[in-house]
Amino acid sequence: MEWYVAFALLGSFFFLVFTGVPIAFSLGISAIIAGAMMMPIEVILAVISQRMVAGLDSFALLAIPFFILAGVLMNSGGIAIRLINFSQILVGRMPGSLAHVNVMANMLFGSISGSATAAAAAVGGTMAPLQKEVGYHPAYSAAVNVTSCITGLLIPPSNVLIIYALTAGGVSVATLFMAGYLPGVLMGLSLMIVGSFIAKRRGYPIAERPSLKQVLKVTWDAIPSLLLVIIVMGGILGGVFTATEASAIAVVYAFFLSVIVYREIKLHQLPKLMLDAVVTTSIVMVLIAISIGMSWVMTRADIPYMITDALLTISDNPVVILLIINVVLLVVGVFMDMTPAVLIFTPIFLPIAKSLGMDPVHFGIMLVANLCIGLCTPPVGAALFVGCSVSDVKLHDMIRPMLPFFGALLIALLAIIYIPELSLFLPSLFGMH
Repeated sequence: MEWYVAFALLGSFFFLVFTGVPIAFSLGISAIIAGAMMMPIEVILAVISQRMVAGLDSFALLAIPFFILAGVLMNSGGIAIRLINFSQILVGRMPGSLAHVNVMANMLFGSISGSATAAAAAVGGTMAPLQKEVGYHPAYSAAVNVTSCITGLLIPPSNVLIIYALTAGGVSVATLFMAGYLPGVLMGLSLMIVGSFIAKRRGYPIAERPSLKQVLKVTWDAIPSLLLVIIVMGGILGGVFTATEASAIAVVYAFFLSVIVYREIKLHQLPKLMLDAVVTTSIVMVLIAISIGMSWVMTRADIPYMITDALLTISDNPVVILLIINVVLLVVGVFMDMTPAVLIFTPIFLPIAKSLGMDPVHFGIMLVANLCIGLCTPPVGAALFVGCSVSDVKLHDMIRPMLPFFGALLIALLAIIYIPELSLFLPSLFGMH
């Protein structure tokens, strides 16, 4: 198709976004504008509507509302403090111990809840007063919390990976889940290394050695929470249930843990929590439906192939092309939330990655790892604003302390991009790839 269709689609979308129109409406309006340049308006409206309905008719998508509900239950179920205590047992003897506890707790809680902002709020809200009490600079504590809360989005279960699997087509959710472990841990470890250097230079204290009794008690308290990941991934790997069925089991387990075992949630609170989950699910589903319609218009207009040809005219070196793609994604992540970014840019960049011989599983992990960083950056970084709020730190005071941690995340991202084995080793080891 002519280049003007691509210009109309992408130009109208970014214009609408930057003028304050909600992402979902921007997607739909730009798809209709571009589609109307290819066929009559009544036809494009009918086709996009049909594509939206057909796109949501997917068994795999059932996992999203279930995992969202499980995350909502766990956010209010007293799990964060138990994981923080457990993290202190694991990494409490390292220099700047409370910063490492923050990173480890975010990795654990973020993976269980499936939400970076929930991790930033739950873990950061608990850790910030503790760190301030022993002399940590509040901006440093907030920077650690904000940059580490994103690591849980790569460690399963992860709603973003489910959305990528749906958008990419033919990519196994279970394989993506397994592929996310090592990259997620790598990002967490890179932050801990940087935190160690800063903590040693500033002389931040090391936690006291816990007694054996404390170790056993804290570990015993944390085991029920940690069992969620074991049940979900163990069941998927063992072929007991699919990733979608695992999401329903996660809800049952989260309910049992939060209401019956920990007793942090009362029965009268459940309707409000379920309503919160419904609202979040509705937002995600509307974005997915409209993005499917936009993806159809992009494919019909040959936009992915036009962009592929344009990039290949710049260079035919895979290293250079991947670097360009990731620079674009980093910029996109600054201005756009993860879900619409995955939905929009997967159909654009995945064909390019495949033409370079890149595995779709590896590309998915790279894409999510890249866009995660955008959650920590202004002007739309949700995790950044939540982290500032719970730590009572001004946004402008956060920029400088976050720079070393951004550097660590970018180095980890480069490793994820150019070392495919980080993403593909575990799926291959378990015969999933």
